[in-house]
Amino acid sequence: MSPFRTAWRAALALVLLLGWSAALGPDARAGERGQDRASVVVHGGDTLYSTVGRCTVGFNARSGSTMYGSVTGRCAQGAGATWYADPALTVAVGVTAGVSYPGNDYAAVRYTDTTGSYPGEVSLGSAGTRDITAAANPVVGQQVCHAGRTTGYRCGTVQAVNVTVNYGGGIVYGLFRSNVCSEPGDIGGPAFSGGTALGIIAGSSGNCASGGFTYYQPVVEWLSAYGLSIY
Repeated sequence: MSPFRTAWRAALALVLLLGWSAALGPDARAGERGQDRASVVVHGGDTLYSTVGRCTVGFNARSGSTMYGSVTGRCAQGAGATWYADPALTVAVGVTAGVSYPGNDYAAVRYTDTTGSYPGEVSLGSAGTRDITAAANPVVGQQVCHAGRTTGYRCGTVQAVNVTVNYGGGIVYGLFRSNVCSEPGDIGGPAFSGGTALGIIAGSSGNCASGGFTYYQPVVEWLSAYGLSIY
């Protein structure tokens, strides 16, 4: 047998034993991992995962060069310190920076994966994205739209502010209410008016078949609590 054929068979055996990535060498594997990590993008309206469940990101915000995402306090309670971009819990992107519930219903996730991208846009599902450039307190009669993981992109009007809701496990103050319906799974989704962030979905009554109301945690309060800015 020729030396060339012997070397070729040895190389093939190495590939089969160790896998193609191992045979390619450490530089190639590092390049593949770098591409995977750089592909992580988390918008408002996207989902983060923990060891006990998943939470929807309302909005992204920042303090200096550090990026954060908002989730509801109820969802973050007991979720553990680490958040992942995938349900298999292999791509860690952030840690819990603070939780406020009851009284309020918000939490902050500090993004620790600096290779990821955390746009100021919110995802509207099949309706595309919406760029969010400011935040404000809601006003009765104002148009409000929200994006829920279950019911999608819907719009209506703000009906009341400074609303108190008793969830059974805790009372939350200072919420606002709209005539937009939502359903289980929508919790945490972003609510906005044009390009202005207003709040995150905190709860609802009724459903989208017969009609209902949605309650929101104001986003300005969350931003103020952690010294953050919408971008």
